[in-house]
Amino acid sequence: MVKHWRVNREEKYEIVEKWFLKDLEMIDGKEADTDNPYFDMHFHKVYNMEAYSCASKYTFARTLSNLNAMYLKKDLKIVNFDDTYLNDDSIWSSSNRDCLVVMRICFYASNLLCLSLCPLS
Repeated sequence: MVKHWRVNREEKYEIVEKWFLKDLEMIDGKEADTDNPYFDMHFHKVYNMEAYSCASKYTFARTLSNLNAMYLKKDLKIVNFDDTYLNDDSIWSSSNRDCLVVMRICFYASNLLCLSLCPLS
């Protein structure tokens, strides 16, 4: 875990804690349905974390999942995350996820508009 702060326009970083991926038991995103940057990492104890944004929380979870699949191949529990944004094989998976979320909302809105314009007989 790295602590970040700014002093007189200079950015500072300090390594606060280190963990091994093999010791990570679970990542809890707390609420999958809300834009929430908070999550818990379960090791021998639970660490409450706050990401810079919800998007960075998902990026972090994807990275840990990919590293686990590549090197450890253990059962890593990732709970309370929307699977659509965790899986790389998803149709909405991209390096520019925010734009794709907007596209998805526009798609649903256009469907609703088309349905509302259909005459009922």
